[in-house]
Amino acid sequence: MQPTPSGFSVFEAETITLADRRFLIRRATESDVPGLAALLRDDALGASREGSGAEEMAGYQHAFSLIDSDPNQLLVAVDEVTNDAESHGAESHGAESHGAESHGADAPQQSPETRPAALVGTLQLTLIPSLSRRGSTRLQIEAVRVGPNAQGLGLGTAVFDWAHDCGHRFGASLAQLTTDKSRADAQRFYARLGYEASHEGLKRDLS
Repeated sequence: MQPTPSGFSVFEAETITLADRRFLIRRATESDVPGLAALLRDDALGASREGSGAEEMAGYQHAFSLIDSDPNQLLVAVDEVTNDAESHGAESHGAESHGAESHGADAPQQSPETRPAALVGTLQLTLIPSLSRRGSTRLQIEAVRVGPNAQGLGLGTAVFDWAHDCGHRFGASLAQLTTDKSRADAQRFYARLGYEASHEGLKRDLS
């Protein structure tokens, strides 16, 4: 499959259903940045490397502008929504909500409630064109977080299933990610999803 020349620029929001809870997967907006940064901080490693001051927030906003202007990048926000909030959220982001058929189609429909949409997760997808593997495109998945209010539901697995399908639809033939060696639970989770530790990942600080 060949990647689309416009990358993720035609991405539209989608919903997944787990038990009686519905989640909207959408493109993040500038107003989401403080909440996304808070999700990154709410983590054993993130607590030591992320920040919340004015200087750090300026850095997050700058990074968002670079990500948002690159069609090969998709910064994702995951909201828990009611039916009414889901409809409003999809319209406000210029996207069509596709309903629960992508995951959890047998789950019961949730009746309308008054609870507003709540940001509960994030991840960043990157399409990487490459000459290797016969000119294939890779899907890089990074900065995955599920907040405490949505843990224990299988949302992480559902979001990865969605990300793999999304990457395939946009032309990727291989998904890859990195995870800190100290994250033993994460490594077991990724192994259950079919990831193999086939390469050694190396990093060098350039600051």
